[in-house]
Amino acid sequence: MPRKFSRSGDLFAASPKPIAAAHTAHIDGGARGNPGPAGYGVVIHDASGRKIAELSEYVGHQTNNYAEYRGLLAALGYAHANGIKALKIVSDSELMVRQMKGIYKVRHPELRKLYDEAQQLVRKLEHFEIRHARREHNRDADRLANQAMDRGK
Repeated sequence: MPRKFSRSGDLFAASPKPIAAAHTAHIDGGARGNPGPAGYGVVIHDASGRKIAELSEYVGHQTNNYAEYRGLLAALGYAHANGIKALKIVSDSELMVRQMKGIYKVRHPELRKLYDEAQQLVRKLEHFEIRHARREHNRDADRLANQAMDRGK
């Protein structure tokens, strides 16, 4: 049975009320030149705030938006591989956050594929939230994304 998603302020949740035991993933993606050498960074904390993973990858010559979605997919993939059922995403990409919330449409065909894949993974979670944060509140993920871009030079 398909799950209905509700909107509440700046959060997008698969369940009507937040779950206290959610993991949090700070994600960032970037491209130098846009398009250019691109990469993402993800920092995942457990429900108690303890850092449990750092992920980053160079994703080739791509756009910022592509790298942002690849970071989101990495966080969702990690959650599923590790039995995490409740996930909060924090991203400095307002565009991607609004697309995932259904506020903006995803028009680019390549991004649409990534968006559809992310939506499928979200539906498998018991709880999902996504929110926008300013870059200064996403420093560790930004650092990892830049390291990934450096690897692609």
